[in-house]
Amino acid sequence: MQYDLLLSGDMMLPDPDGMADLLTDKLGIHQHKNWRQAFDNHPYIAHFLRVNKSLAMSPTRIEPQWHLDKPNPGDPLFHDFLESLKDFQGRHRPMVTHAVVLTCLNSELGGLIDRLHKRKLRFRLAQRTKEMPFDRLWFGATPEDPVYKPDVDGGLCIEIIPTEAPMFPPETFADPCPEPVGLAPGDMVRVTRRGFLVRDLDWTLARCAENIDLEPSAPVKHFKRDGYKLARFGFRSKQSATLDVIEPTQWDSAPGLYLHNWGPGLYYIRIAVTDLKARAEQLKAKGVAFEWVEGVEATEGRPLIKVDPSELRGQMFEFEEYVSPNQ
Repeated sequence: MQYDLLLSGDMMLPDPDGMADLLTDKLGIHQHKNWRQAFDNHPYIAHFLRVNKSLAMSPTRIEPQWHLDKPNPGDPLFHDFLESLKDFQGRHRPMVTHAVVLTCLNSELGGLIDRLHKRKLRFRLAQRTKEMPFDRLWFGATPEDPVYKPDVDGGLCIEIIPTEAPMFPPETFADPCPEPVGLAPGDMVRVTRRGFLVRDLDWTLARCAENIDLEPSAPVKHFKRDGYKLARFGFRSKQSATLDVIEPTQWDSAPGLYLHNWGPGLYYIRIAVTDLKARAEQLKAKGVAFEWVEGVEATEGRPLIKVDPSELRGQMFEFEEYVSPNQ
């Protein structure tokens, strides 16, 4: 089957409204009242922020969100499932996901559910509601036991929704994809990568391939100097962020230290900009602390900006120079 895109780089944390304002103030990420989602029958608040106002250019959004401690008639099981996700990831972990949300066409989704059903694997479907009249699929839990277990998706906490539900413009899946026009130096083009740390990459990849037909779009790379292995999942939309699944190979590498400080789970959100040096000057002007890193193996030697997580409530944001996905 084919997965279409990574819907968002999410972060589950209290006061998502305040976090949205913080991301706008410090990084210039766009927000709008129409991009804030909150339903009475689904008690949560989520902001689907954009680094570029064009969804066709950057379909993967930034999603600060939080679920409220209120009755949930739309999905009464979700509270228990969510608490199990917190336990699985670690309640003190700075970056916690409510789900790594991927999309696929509705026709593909039905086939995937059929596969899970026939193999008697653990999965759960939320009931369709007037607010969300489509199937939402979670791996690793069942309605009668809504406690997440990693055996189906290798610990990636994946949720699947139909690509049709968010109503992306057709250009989102164009090949060649649209190129940015009219942007100033330092402007953000799109979210390019979402990192996720695991302890055993081979085990995670085997579970994903066997159970949910999700495989990396290129061979696994071993960055010996920087101390980790990386499997990169690409999607039908070339503008989507990739899902970068990372196993540290050195305990004292940057991902190794994070893994042994906080455990597996979410890692960086990486954003491409038109001029990295101009972006650095913009961050300096705002007083935002960051590190300029030269010679990064994963970007073929191009530099990265790593924003100090203390600026953003523990969330890891990075900037890289834009490279066209059409190349």
